[in-house]
Parts: sequence; structure tokens; C-alpha cells
Amino acid sequence: MDNLKYKLIREIKQYNEYCNVLEKLVAIGKESVQDEIDLLTLLIEKWDNEHNTFEDSDPIKILKSLMEEHDLKAKDLIKILNLSKGTISKILNYNKGLSKETIRKLSNHFKVSQEVFNRPYIMVNGLSKYSHKNRRKNFAEVE
Repeated sequence: MDNLKYKLIREIKQYNEYCNVLEKLVAIGKESVQDEIDLLTLLIEKWDNEHNTFEDSDPIKILKSLMEEHDLKAKDLIKILNLSKGTISKILNYNKGLSKETIRKLSNHFKVSQEVFNRPYIMVNGLSKYSHKNRRKNFAEVE
């Protein structure tokens, strides 16, 4: 079975290679490569789930770490997320939470599970950033 195009990911080098291939395939955007995209996504997600190093970090720390790893600056997020410079600054400084759309875009760009960015963290105003339901609860507690 050495003729398989893709195999289970066993090492970080292979993981990085598969992420690069997936990124290129997604950029092509043709239906003819969708099965390959789906397979690579499954393999990468399996690796991510087994080698998750993000458990103790909040989403903004993770984002900053991924930005450093990919040699990205805050200004690069403007294009990636289609957000203003001010909004990016507020996000990175814990003044604004991550929207569902932003989480999806970050997940897609960095090829990580959405759960990496969709977890509670403390904002500058002292409130924990949860779901919309929990945010309302937190605001009710402040009043």
C-alpha cells in the first residue's frame, strides 16, 4: 500500500506538508479536488486533536503564537479577516471578542479546528468572552 497519496500523519514535517497542500487545493477552489481537500482536512484534524498544545491558552495568545509561527503582523490580519486596523488592534488587545465569522476565517487560514478560537477568555473589561448567551449573562451580573 505504498502507492497511497496520503497517509496518517506521523510527524510534524508531514503535518506541515499536508497543510501546505491543503492550502493550495483550497485556493484552487475546484469541485474536482474536493475529495482530496476532505481527506487532507480529516488527516490534519486528527493530528490536531491528538497533538493539541492549545488547551491552556486563550484564543488571543494562540492567535499571536500562530501569527509569529507564520511570520504575520497585525496588518496581515486586515486582509485575512477583512477587518479594519482598529478592529484588529482591539481583538489583539483583548478589547473586542472574536465573532463567529472571524473564528471561521482564522480556523480556515491557520488550518486548525474552530474550537481553538471558540473558547472563553478574559477581556480587558474583566468579562469572560463566551457565547452570546453567556455574554448577556455576564452583562446582567455587572448591572
